[in-house]
Amino acid sequence: MEEEIREHFVECVTHYQSDFYRLAYSYVKNEADALDIIQEAIQKGLTNLKKVHNPEAMKSWFYKIIIRTAIDFLRKNKKLKIVDGETMERLHQHHEDRYENLDLKEALERLPIKYKTVIVLRYFEDLRIDEIAEILGKTTSTTKTRLYRALQLLRMDIGKEELFDDK
Repeated sequence: MEEEIREHFVECVTHYQSDFYRLAYSYVKNEADALDIIQEAIQKGLTNLKKVHNPEAMKSWFYKIIIRTAIDFLRKNKKLKIVDGETMERLHQHHEDRYENLDLKEALERLPIKYKTVIVLRYFEDLRIDEIAEILGKTTSTTKTRLYRALQLLRMDIGKEELFDDK
């Protein structure tokens, strides 16, 4: 059983590697740091495989590890990551751009982490509300409330930018 779970974990990480990387990158905006987060998350995952009770929930379980690892990384480093154009170009050579609207991207970056996480998981990783709630360890209603609040904050932020752009 333990070997089966380990194999399932390796398959999951391999199959969803770009999704996991994109999630880590959304927090740190730096290729090397995102890869470090993924590496640390894989180590944590391998160490804690015995805690996996449902192999079908492996992806959600690993998302949770990545999010916590990324947040820990940000707390430890407490510095803003600026991404240069060359790095962004390299990252998006083989993937369609998920941030088509630069104003939206900038507004998303200004959101507090708890709101940004819900937006990224729902709209960029296409997870259901119940999956996001499980990943975050929150109730479905709390997750819906955070998503609603995050969308409100984004609307207000983008609306404010449009006001200033019109002048």
